[in-house]
Amino acid sequence: MLKNTSDSYGWVSIVLHWLTAITVVTLFALGLWMESFDYDHPLYKTVPHIHKRIGFCLMCVIIFRLMWRTFVGVPHSMTNHLKWEKITSKVVHGVLYFVMLLMLPTGYLITTAKGQSLDVFNWFSLPPLITGVDNLEELAGEIHEILAFTIMGIAFIHACGALKHHYIDKDITLLRMIFPGKHQRKLKT
Repeated sequence: MLKNTSDSYGWVSIVLHWLTAITVVTLFALGLWMESFDYDHPLYKTVPHIHKRIGFCLMCVIIFRLMWRTFVGVPHSMTNHLKWEKITSKVVHGVLYFVMLLMLPTGYLITTAKGQSLDVFNWFSLPPLITGVDNLEELAGEIHEILAFTIMGIAFIHACGALKHHYIDKDITLLRMIFPGKHQRKLKT
């Protein structure tokens, strides 16, 4: 089952979800690691290039994921979920997508603030659009870092919610994002 149904996530949504989660954590770890580099570090240029390329790919995945979600839809909330849980879930998902999408322009500005292009796998380059602004690179860097920690905090809340449903409520909310369609009949209870 590739597509979502009204009761279950399909393989495309499941793979996109876990690919996004793993990539976000990886980019966060790379970002923290890069903070320790000085100009003489042997990986001073290599790791940031990897970070930028993975970040660009992640943005493409997120945009595709949002389009997929829009055109295919998402399963209905489970009947045992309380109204506040449903509202919280929608808010957390919306804010998470919004903040992840804000990461791209801030990362782009960090790279291009001094007039250099953003190279994407030597396939093409994104030219600088805003240059000559005092402290633009530092400001974009600060915002990028704040957004990164915000994403990790929201992702933590999201994971805690899934674990609450799995271990405390003993429902199949988490299982729906792991096994497509396998637990559909249990949703009706």
